[in-house]
Parts: sequence; C-alpha cells; structure tokens
Amino acid sequence: MGDKGLSSALSKLDAVKDALTVKRVFGDAYQVDTVTVIPVAAVRGGGGGGGGGGIGPEDQGEGSGAGMGFGVQARPVGVYVVKDGTATWCPSVDVTRIALGGQLVALAAILTLRRFLRHGRHHRR
Repeated sequence: MGDKGLSSALSKLDAVKDALTVKRVFGDAYQVDTVTVIPVAAVRGGGGGGGGGGIGPEDQGEGSGAGMGFGVQARPVGVYVVKDGTATWCPSVDVTRIALGGQLVALAAILTLRRFLRHGRHHRR
C-alpha cells in the first residue's frame, strides 16, 4: 500500500473519530418554556482496516491492496430535563426490547409447561 493509500486510510480513520464524539451521545439541548431538555443516546462503533504489498509471481508484477470497514449503532436511552436548576433523568421506553423480552418469557413458559405435561403423562402409566 503506497503513501497515497495510507493517507487515504488515515483520513477515513479521522471520520471514525468524528462519528464517535460526545455530540453523538448528548444531542443538542432545546428549551421548552423554562425547561431545558438534553437528549441522550447509547452509541457504539468500530472499524478495521487492512493493507497489502509484496511482489507476486514474475508474470503478474507487484501486488498491492487496501481495505477498511466501519459501523456505528446509536439508540435513544432518554433525556435529562433541567428545571429550576434541578436535573431529572427520564428514560426512554424501548418497545421493541419489551416485546422481545415478553416473547422470550412466553416461550420459556410454554416449554416448561410442555415438559411438565409430558413428565406427568409418563408417571401415570
């Protein structure tokens, strides 16, 4: 990977750093009457890169390569409400997580009930 490829990869890493800032976690505060609201999110991210180089077989010439990947996940977790100098935390409700949790509990209950019914049937014989 030449100097141009390396500088390109490094500039992309700067974009990663910019994406994972406090500004992504704490959104822009806004005011409603005398109350200030500060949105908060959970932010996760990661990236990786690769390189290359070397010399290939004589009939193919020199080798080279480069690669990079990056991802960010953000989800709202709540807001801070500031009123009369007092900050209060108000968590957001993640309906998807609640529904998934309910489905997992229901599945566990069905499997447990099925096991008890089978166990009871074998003891009656």
